[in-house]
Amino acid sequence: MLRKKRRSSVDQGDRTADSKSKRSCSTGRGAKSTVEDNAVGAGVFSRVLREAGVSLRHGNTPNGIDVDQVVFQKRVQQLLRKSPQYPNIIQEFISGLESHIEDQENFKNCLLPCVPHSSDGDSSSVYSYQESLIRLLLGVEMLQPSVVKTLFEKLPEFMFDGPGENGIHIPHIIVNQLKWLDRIMDSKDLAGKLMELITVAPLELQRDIITSLPEILEDSQHDDIARELNSMLQQNTQLTVPILDALSSFNLNPALLAEVRSGVMTTLAAVPLEDLPVIVKFILHSISASEANEVVSDLRKKLELEVCVPTSVPQGSQQHVKASSTKGNSKFPACSGNQDCVALVLDAIKSTVRFQKIISEAWLRAIENVVEAEDHRVIDLLVLFILHTVNANHSRRGAEKVLRTKVRGGQIRENLLQKTFRGHSEVMRRYFPSILSLAQGLLRSPDPCVVPFGAHMYKHAFTNFDSYCQQEAVGSLVTHICSGRGGEVDVALELLCELVAQKLAEMAPYAVFVKGILDYMDNLTPQQIRRLFCVLSSLAFGKEQQGSLIQDDMHIVIRKQLSSTVSKYKRIGIIGAVIVVGKMGSCRDNSGSNSDSQAGTLMKERHRQVIALLELVRSCSERSPEVAALYYDELSNLLQTCTLDPQVQDWIGKSVLEDFQEDFVIDLSPDLSGNFPFPAIAMYNLDEDESQGGIAINLLPLLAEDVCPKGEQWSPSKDKGKKRVSPLCLASFFRLLRLCEENQHKGDLEEIDALLGCPVVLTDLEVVEKVESLSKSEREFLCSLLFYTINWFREIVNAFSHQNDPEMKMKVVTRLQNITYLQTVLERVLAATPGFVPPLANFDSDVSDRPVVPSAAAPLKKGNKENVGRKRKTPASKNSSADSTQLEDGTEAEETQQEPSFKEKEKESRLGFSLASYRPFFRELDVEVLGVLQCGLLSRSLLDTELHSREREEVQLGPSELLFLLEDMWRKLDFSLTPAKRTPFLKSKSDKSVGFSHLQQKSPQEIATCCVQLLPTLCTHLENCHNHFQALISANQGVVDAPGVDEKEYQLMSSVYQLLLQVLHTTFSWSGFCQHEHRSLLKGALGVLTGRLKEGEVNLTLEQLHKCSFEYLVNFGRTVPSLSSALALSQLLIVISGGRTAKHTPFRQQIASLTRRFLCQEWFTPLGERQRGVKHNEALQAVLSIYLEHSDDVLKTVEEMAGDGVTELMGAAKDRGSNTFPTLTRQTFLVFYRGMMAELEKSVRKIPPATQSDSNETQTEKLLTWNLAVRDFHILVNLVKVFDSRPVLTVCLKYGRLFLEVFLKLGMPLLDFSFKKHKEDVQSLLKTFQLSTRQLHHMCGHSKIRQDTGLTNHVPALKKSLEQFVYRVKAMLALNNCQEAFWLGNLKNRDLQGEEILSQRSRVSDAEEEEGEEEASELPEEDSDEEGQSRSSMARKRATEEETTDDSD
Repeated sequence: MLRKKRRSSVDQGDRTADSKSKRSCSTGRGAKSTVEDNAVGAGVFSRVLREAGVSLRHGNTPNGIDVDQVVFQKRVQQLLRKSPQYPNIIQEFISGLESHIEDQENFKNCLLPCVPHSSDGDSSSVYSYQESLIRLLLGVEMLQPSVVKTLFEKLPEFMFDGPGENGIHIPHIIVNQLKWLDRIMDSKDLAGKLMELITVAPLELQRDIITSLPEILEDSQHDDIARELNSMLQQNTQLTVPILDALSSFNLNPALLAEVRSGVMTTLAAVPLEDLPVIVKFILHSISASEANEVVSDLRKKLELEVCVPTSVPQGSQQHVKASSTKGNSKFPACSGNQDCVALVLDAIKSTVRFQKIISEAWLRAIENVVEAEDHRVIDLLVLFILHTVNANHSRRGAEKVLRTKVRGGQIRENLLQKTFRGHSEVMRRYFPSILSLAQGLLRSPDPCVVPFGAHMYKHAFTNFDSYCQQEAVGSLVTHICSGRGGEVDVALELLCELVAQKLAEMAPYAVFVKGILDYMDNLTPQQIRRLFCVLSSLAFGKEQQGSLIQDDMHIVIRKQLSSTVSKYKRIGIIGAVIVVGKMGSCRDNSGSNSDSQAGTLMKERHRQVIALLELVRSCSERSPEVAALYYDELSNLLQTCTLDPQVQDWIGKSVLEDFQEDFVIDLSPDLSGNFPFPAIAMYNLDEDESQGGIAINLLPLLAEDVCPKGEQWSPSKDKGKKRVSPLCLASFFRLLRLCEENQHKGDLEEIDALLGCPVVLTDLEVVEKVESLSKSEREFLCSLLFYTINWFREIVNAFSHQNDPEMKMKVVTRLQNITYLQTVLERVLAATPGFVPPLANFDSDVSDRPVVPSAAAPLKKGNKENVGRKRKTPASKNSSADSTQLEDGTEAEETQQEPSFKEKEKESRLGFSLASYRPFFRELDVEVLGVLQCGLLSRSLLDTELHSREREEVQLGPSELLFLLEDMWRKLDFSLTPAKRTPFLKSKSDKSVGFSHLQQKSPQEIATCCVQLLPTLCTHLENCHNHFQALISANQGVVDAPGVDEKEYQLMSSVYQLLLQVLHTTFSWSGFCQHEHRSLLKGALGVLTGRLKEGEVNLTLEQLHKCSFEYLVNFGRTVPSLSSALALSQLLIVISGGRTAKHTPFRQQIASLTRRFLCQEWFTPLGERQRGVKHNEALQAVLSIYLEHSDDVLKTVEEMAGDGVTELMGAAKDRGSNTFPTLTRQTFLVFYRGMMAELEKSVRKIPPATQSDSNETQTEKLLTWNLAVRDFHILVNLVKVFDSRPVLTVCLKYGRLFLEVFLKLGMPLLDFSFKKHKEDVQSLLKTFQLSTRQLHHMCGHSKIRQDTGLTNHVPALKKSLEQFVYRVKAMLALNNCQEAFWLGNLKNRDLQGEEILSQRSRVSDAEEEEGEEEASELPEEDSDEEGQSRSSMARKRATEEETTDDSD
């Protein structure tokens, strides 16, 4: 067909000769001359056209037409058909056409539209626009094949020509002539010629032809052309866009469309970025409902938008991104161009999800099915934003739900959000309303796990978007703060602090917005008020002039609050004033100033304002000890966190030392007489070797004076002129003194080191032995005295713990010993002083927020109440069990597994109070105090009067002091590194931050770094505990908890062991270790553990460090003294092994083996009794859960426990347990039962859902898994017949319904598909399951007869699931043409043992009794493809399972 191509070197004459030669060959005219042919053809051509109404023109004048184009086509056809030379005249006509278009101008005229013209001047019958002559001739059916052939022969002459001077592109016009023809005579031939032309045409013409194919070809050719285009697509990615454009317009059958789409999907990774929008649009528009999930999931994996961003794009504002786009890049020539392509891709996705619900659901499902955080991509977040933008409610709610779930599970993290904003900020600007809405929802969420992610969204939106978005973000944050919800306010304020610190210039214009929060301070906590004033003062007194507009407003608010008589508002005023002082009085960097004397100092006016504000605060706080103590604490925090101007520091510290000495320090003298409630004695003197010049803290006399105005019976001091000093300010004032000394002497406390060892004026603590004989006021006085003393020592430890002098270290350890001893004394006094409210130690909390202090009588009341509850249950526990012993054991287990018994609580009250609930009344220990853990054996030489060494004193941390420090450390880590737990509904709110004011000044990263620095010391203590219990094991024939061991020492060391493991677990559980910037810190921490096992190992990979650390820690499993310690070790090993990914690592088997060993070990107390109680049961259930989760086959493990372990338990003596699992006793049966039920339900949820395309082997494997699961479920349900206590029934009803729901959702579809091939297996499974459902029905009847609301609450939902199961089985039988096998019957009400409930017998008919137990019937013969026959035991499902009781549903 294409025998001739135009060459640039060929002249016009040669082209004419070649054209003539070609026409001669094509027409087959043998001997006739070409001149005659041309003359005849030209004559026929021109004559027919002239008679039909077209006049040919030459040159640049277009051809004219006198008639309508339809009339013209009819005339041409009539003239040719009526001609005597028909059909030869057709060839002559075509020859004339070829001769006429030999001239390029004539050819161009024939391709351009004709000009309408009427001889009579009336053009009303002629349309204003007419087609070209070629187009008109193509509409004549008898001429069309020849004209098409002529065009294709003519086209190669212009194939490589570009557009002419007037913009006319001949090849493009030729292709346009073929579009939208009314009829194509030979569509197959035309398609073949087009495809052949595509193979040789240049790229631009290829694209033009391919794009025009849908407008040229008929539907019958679409499939064939689509196959050729698909193969072409694999070979040439440059044609991707036109091919897909054409294919999207073709009418293809679904199979071919799927094949084409699959081919397109394979080229997705190799196509240029500018072609990506067209490809995505084609893929999404060609999806059917059945394949939407698979195609969208595949598309999501291949859309790697991360590579669309050059690595040189800086993290910053949108303007920075735009600026970087002009610099160019070898791989990414223009960042803005890439972003435009990404925007088009997202627009294509948006258009599909907006109008096709199946596509939006497929995207949600594809994102939801991603399990690992590393597998999530930028496209996931962008699609979620798109889905939220779409107005459809289901898309918006679905996007919110998926994002919240993914963030809660840790799959979508902050680094992915940062990557998305950093690379696609311009694109994401379009979705700012959705981003803001999602951030608001996450920040308001009651789930603390998702709140930080909402804060990150706010931060990145403010950082990367324009001023309008910044204003909206700040306004939304202000709304969050004014809402008054605790967690929401904390995160919003923290985010504002971070933005002010990092983006002060951008935040300054919005200072007026933030100022509005001052009207809502009533709902804020002290720490929130600190942050608010920190933000406002930074804006007001920063370098930006826009923020200074709010200075006057802040001064007015502070003065108003300070002058208030309400303590709450006065406290707000003090906090705000001190923070403003810190911002106004901080050192200014004036290094560029010409005057060196003014460098780093304040201007006189600013200095005057600061001093005036400080004097105002001091004068407002003098009258109230609590307010004064708060002022001292706030000043202390200011000195610790801010570098003040030297002039301001001098003003604060000039009188602190003198005032402290005058108020609280006295000279030590033998005579300390006075009118006090107890004799005054100087105690706890560590400087007894000093012969003279001793001082003492005047605590007892000050307390006696302080309590006098409250109506006590002793009189105050006779010196009426002496100002009243409250011991409430002692610790706070000393903290301020210490920090002033540190700032003035660069950390040296030599000026006040005498306070470390000086005694305290107390009373002889032997009075505690007769505390019951004291009056109430005396006991409360003694309690207050002990609280003040402990808080004084705690503040002393805070001050001197980081001093390097060995003697000071030894005194600090001694003070810790004093604290631990005084706490034991205080417990005894508190036990005898019910209702006592200790003096405040943390003054930034409201009186209404103070923690509730328990009274001594509370445990007894609770115990009596529980005892009454048991008496009420006793008559209702009539049971029909054949084995009365088992019932008694079950009841005993029930009582044991509830709250601690009356006897246990009575014993606890006799032993004394625990100080856990009194922690808010103790001074907070600084993080630096934990450095005392590094102290080993400390010693000093005591000198005589001649300076000769008299003796050597040695001090070291004992178990009590170690326990004290570890408890404080664990509480700090739990507060700082652990995400806040969700507060249950209707649970009393308490300020969890009380006692952590100093800790809140440090970031979690600083706390984690401190812990990593202490890791070598913690490992040393852990190894010491290990060695201690290893020695006990060796001395007691391999038993760590053998009788005869020192109980007190054992309890202390056991608690230390457990706390060390918990500290390590909390440290390594910090979510910050997942972030890339903290990876080096994690490697350092793991390196410490690795170094304890393999010294000298360096340059290990992170995976190797995990492995070595795991090997180090697993060795401690042999010596853990209690099940709680065993649980802590197991949890630590899970964290070290990678947490959720542990199931994919070699650590999984070791964790399962270790936890099984814990379950197979008997745990005793030092007195030889079995460990029991609520905490023991909680730890046992957690260890059991870990074991089942990490075992290779959960179903087989459950079968082993329920089948073998419980069977051994039933045959064992009353005080014995199972031989296989000694921890399984009658008292712990409920723990095991609940754990097995829960893990069984979890495991069946993980069974993959069945599909019709599953192979026979896959179906068989899934069926076997479900058979094993149903058998386990049957065993567990049947255990209720033996252990029929109320908690066991509750567990069975709850998890029985959950298991049934999972079976209906995942198991029944499998039975639908596999029934014909595996009839016997399906029948066996349903038989077993029917026995379990029948027992569940009996339990429902038993619950109603008992009239126990705790049980009957589960009945309606369970009965609904039972009924759904019956009809689902009926549907399965109908699907497999076996509906005849299904029949119904009424199920009688029976008790747990299967006996009919007598009260219902009179209402049961004989027919119902006969139908109670149906006999099996055979299924009808199936088609030839079915094997054998099936019994209808599965049809014995009780369809209605109707009850004939009065209270039936």
